[in-house]
Amino acid sequence: MPAAGRTPSLVRAWRWRTEFALLVTAVAVLALTVSATVNGSWWAAAAMTGAVSVPAATRFGRGWVGAHFWCLFSRHRIQRVCLETPMHTTSGRIPLVLWIAPTAEGERAFIVTRAGICAEDFEAFSGELEAACLASQVLVWRHRRRADLVAVEIVRRDGRAPAGLDGGHWVRIPSSRDTGPGLASPLEIEEPPDPRTTLLIPQTG
Repeated sequence: MPAAGRTPSLVRAWRWRTEFALLVTAVAVLALTVSATVNGSWWAAAAMTGAVSVPAATRFGRGWVGAHFWCLFSRHRIQRVCLETPMHTTSGRIPLVLWIAPTAEGERAFIVTRAGICAEDFEAFSGELEAACLASQVLVWRHRRRADLVAVEIVRRDGRAPAGLDGGHWVRIPSSRDTGPGLASPLEIEEPPDPRTTLLIPQTG
């Protein structure tokens, strides 16, 4: 698979759209605050400052900011894994991350694949996704009717099993690393004894 080429400016702008929107919002709030302060409108400046500082001072606000930070982080890391692995087309196009949202366990990303890429490819590189997203586990789901729709479940909180998706529309891609009931882990499989080290007990009779 050829390496991904130079990304067009429009595509890069789309991938960083959330960061651009946050930057524009922050600049606008700062400009309005400075303008209100210069004009002597202290109440307006205090209200704008409070609207930003109060959420950061509450547990819910900090949790909301932290959860969405991890969403942005995971989205960029998924895109980077697609660029560094064969999960891109010969022209360098990678799967499109439609939406990523926080869950109780971590994040869940909904992705549209490109031609030549399928949900099984994401499962094959689940280890790379786990390392890139700093996650403890990555689960991959495929839409039952639309094979190009993939859901990637990022689990980063220990002790919490993901709730999963609606079984009527999504099917879990089995992993070769799964150890379900009755399946032993590779570390638990006992190796047969080496015949070269077997002690021969002489028989008497």
